[in-house]
Amino acid sequence: MIKHGEKHIIAVDHGYGNIKTANTLIKAGITAYDSEPVFSTNTLEYNGKWYRIGEHQKEFVPNKIVDEDYYLLTLVGIASELGRDNLNKADVHVACGLPLAWVRTQREEFRNYILKNETVNFKYNGEEYNIRIVGCSVFPQGYPAIVKDIDFYTGINMLADVGNGTMNIMYINNKQPQEERCWTEKYGVNQCMIKAKNAIMDRYGINMEEETIEEIFRNGTADIGSQYLERIRKVAEDYVENIFGILRKYEYTPDLMKLHVVGGGASLIKNFGKYDASKVEIIEDICANAKGYESLAKLALDREDKIKKEKEDKAE
Repeated sequence: MIKHGEKHIIAVDHGYGNIKTANTLIKAGITAYDSEPVFSTNTLEYNGKWYRIGEHQKEFVPNKIVDEDYYLLTLVGIASELGRDNLNKADVHVACGLPLAWVRTQREEFRNYILKNETVNFKYNGEEYNIRIVGCSVFPQGYPAIVKDIDFYTGINMLADVGNGTMNIMYINNKQPQEERCWTEKYGVNQCMIKAKNAIMDRYGINMEEETIEEIFRNGTADIGSQYLERIRKVAEDYVENIFGILRKYEYTPDLMKLHVVGGGASLIKNFGKYDASKVEIIEDICANAKGYESLAKLALDREDKIKKEKEDKAE
């Protein structure tokens, strides 16, 4: 969260697997209840309904405004950041993003979706929040995660943002993002999760918990039987090889460029990939996009303030 005058810039990275802010990570599942749930943790109360957050995986949807889920998860992200500073009342400017190939066509719709209610009152984990959503900036996913280090992106660079639902690819040549060389593939980490669960079920007849598989993806190992571990590792290795296959489709050539990987899939590539570490940068900060959204939103608001002041000075 960044303060800009009287506003609080709060980034919400609306992932298919997790909702990230600059400082928090919340599973992007949401279940509605007509009465208050037994357990109050991770519970949102809004418009006379209760919602348990993070219980189930949200289904992949190519357009995030088809239901109210991502709006409600935005409120959760805002509350998570405000709660860190013991705030329950604020004017909020939301900074967020969309997949690279979709941001041009969906930006305004998504922005209007976030801004549909200026004043919002709700409770999260029993705490009451009274906020005004006074602005919204929507950026392309991936690039914000590395923008603070853009001066180091000399020569030819490929950026791969491997999220839970999609994989976003962008070229950055001599510090300049190449707008016409951006692509989105529906090949996120959830595809690997499904294959891993099926591999265990097909071989051993066991429905393995996703949390266990996520631990293996994140750390390369887990405290489970070696037969299960090796089978999941094989699935992960095949998935990562397929990622490199997709990158090669977009002319990834290790000898001619550097690859930068962000998102939840970065750990998978680190743990299960075969690559030259001197030519591949793994950015493991899962909140990197959210932090970049906040920085870019502040720069944009600073520019708006400067232009407004210059106009006022001329008018005088």
